[in-house]
Parts: sequence; structure tokens; C-alpha cells
Amino acid sequence: MPLRKFAMKNEQTIIYDGVCNLCAGTVAFIRKRDRNGKFQFIPFQNKKVREDLLTDFDSVAADLNTVVLIKHGQVFTKSEAILEILAELGGVWKHARIFKIIPQGMRDFIYERIALNRYKIFGKKESCDLY
Repeated sequence: MPLRKFAMKNEQTIIYDGVCNLCAGTVAFIRKRDRNGKFQFIPFQNKKVREDLLTDFDSVAADLNTVVLIKHGQVFTKSEAILEILAELGGVWKHARIFKIIPQGMRDFIYERIALNRYKIFGKKESCDLY
């Protein structure tokens, strides 16, 4: 099934780097708090996902340095994806939207610095747990 149809069917799909310890920890954090099962998780290491991202969502360009949230067919990346995910978790996490007062360029700059150094700081797995 093409990714666009899959993402539309599942409403909220998170695509992440499955070998990154930070990313895997973040997925575990989200799963634990996603009481209603809103999110579906797919690792970038899935070749079909990368191909479909390029075909269906060319604006993402299969960038392995960002988390991708596909929410009702709309694509969010970098800091915007993180803030949308936290808002969807509800509870105290929805208040993370306050960080939207910081210009997206500044938020994404910080996100990119962490993303580019994530393996050095948090380590890397040999293979993805979910793939």
C-alpha cells in the first residue's frame, strides 16, 4: 500500500530513524503516553517507506535527519513535528505549543544541531527494533 494511502488510513504516522537511540527513546516516550493509539510508527530504514516518501511527499525528500509526522495527509517535520506530536498526546504535553512563539527557523536550527549530532551524543543501534 502506498505510504500516502497508509498515512491517510492511519491518520497520524510518525516516521523516524530506527537506529538512533534518541529517536528510539522518543518513540518509546510517545508510545507510553499515546493512550488512544493515535500514532503509527515506521522507521526510515524501511526501503519502501523511503521510496514512498520521495514519491508521495516530495517536500520531505526522505531526509533521514528529521522526524516526519503525517497527520491527516499533512506533513510536519523537525520542530513542528515534535510540537504537533506533543500536542496530540494531550495532558500537560499539549502546552508544548507555547514554543511556537519562538520563530520556526530558530526552533529548527536547534533541532538540526541535535539531529546532526544525535549518534555522537546518544549513540546508534546496529539495527532497528521495529523493522
